[in-house]
Amino acid sequence: MARLVRAIHVLDDKHMKGGWVYIMTNRPDGTLYVGVTSDIARRAWEHRESVIDGFTKRYGLKRLVYMERHDDIERAIQRESRLKKWPRAWKVRLIHATNPNWDDLYATLQG
Repeated sequence: MARLVRAIHVLDDKHMKGGWVYIMTNRPDGTLYVGVTSDIARRAWEHRESVIDGFTKRYGLKRLVYMERHDDIERAIQRESRLKKWPRAWKVRLIHATNPNWDDLYATLQG
C-alpha cells in the first residue's frame, strides 16, 4: 500500500511542479544535448559532475547554455520533445538568441 500512496504522491507532484527545458554542450558550437527537469540546479550539477552515465557524460557536456522555464512539467516535456526534433541549426539559433557567447549559465543558478 505504501508504494501506491507514493506513486499517487509523485503523480500529484508531477502535475503541480513546473519544469525546465535546457541545453548542455561541451564548448561553443559543440555537441548539444536537450533535456528536461523539474530541478534545473540539481540536474545541471549532475551533468557537470558526470554523476549519471549516458550521453552527456560520454561527450563531456558540462556547460549549461540554454534554459527555459515552464509552469507545467507536461508542457516542458512537450517542448523538449519538439526541440529534440529540430535541426541543429535551429537549436544553435535558439542558444545565440539568449546566450550569444555560449556562457555557462550554471553560475546564474547559484542564488
